[in-house]
Amino acid sequence: MSTPRRFHLAGVMGWPVLHSRSPLLHNHWLAQAGLEGRYVPLEIPVAGLAAALRALPALGFAGCNLTIPHKIEAVKIVDRLDATARRIGATNTIVVEKDGSLSGTNTDAWGFVASVAEAIPAWRADAGPATVIGAGGGARAIVDGLLQQGCREIRVVNRTQARAEALRADFGSALVSVGWEDRHAAVAEAAMLVNTTSQGMKGEAALDLALDRLPRDAVVADIVYTPLATPLLAAARARGNPAVDGLGMLMHQARPAFQAWFGILPEISPALRATLEATL
Repeated sequence: MSTPRRFHLAGVMGWPVLHSRSPLLHNHWLAQAGLEGRYVPLEIPVAGLAAALRALPALGFAGCNLTIPHKIEAVKIVDRLDATARRIGATNTIVVEKDGSLSGTNTDAWGFVASVAEAIPAWRADAGPATVIGAGGGARAIVDGLLQQGCREIRVVNRTQARAEALRADFGSALVSVGWEDRHAAVAEAAMLVNTTSQGMKGEAALDLALDRLPRDAVVADIVYTPLATPLLAAARARGNPAVDGLGMLMHQARPAFQAWFGILPEISPALRATLEATL
C-alpha cells in the first residue's frame, strides 16, 4: 500500500495580513523544493487568535508565522517557548509538534543579523554603540540580536520613555534609555542606527531624526520594507552611510521558519529578491 502524499500547509496570521509578502516568499520555496502545498494569509482578529492557533493541528498545518498584532499575545497561548522567544517576549513562528502541541520561537533577531551581515560583510555588532529607535516587539528582537552578537551598548529611544525603560529592565545594563527629546544626540558616535518603528512606511510620516551627529561610517538599518528606500535610508545614503533595507530581514527570518516546518533550509537568490521588490 502506497504512503499517502503529504500536503504541506503553513500560513501567516495577522490583522490585517493581506499586505504580507510572506506567502509569495514561502510559496516560491515550496515550488522550488518540489513540495506539494501552500502558504496562506490568515486574517485573524485579536479575539480569535487562541482559537485559530489551537485549530492548526486539526487543519493539518505544520505551523504559522505571526505578524502585527499577534506576536506578544501568542506567548500566552502556545504550549512552550524556546529561549530566544522567552528573551524577546514575543513569538513570530509557531511549530505544530507531532503530538499536536504548539511551540513558539522568534526568528526576527536571526533574520535581522543575517540581513545586515549579507548586505555589509565587514559589519561587527561590537564595533561601537547602537542606537535603536522604538521599543516595541521589533525593537526587542533587534536588541536581542545585537546583544547576542556582542554589542556592548544599545541606546533605546522611544516616544514613551517608560517602554524604553522596560526594555532596559528586561535586557540589562548594556541598554541605555533615552528620552525622545534627546533623540538627535543619541546618534553621536554610534556605529549603528536602527529604526524599528513604522515611521517612514507608506502612509506614515517620516522618522523625525537628524543625522548630523551620526558618524558617516555608521550602518543605518530600517526594518520597514514598504517603501524599500524609506526617508531615513535615503538621507543616510545621501551622506554616505552604508544602509540596509527591511526586505533582507523579511527574507532571512523566513528561512529558519521554513526549515522548522518542512525540514529544508531555503536559499535567498537574487531572482527571488527581485520578484519581491517588484511587488513593493
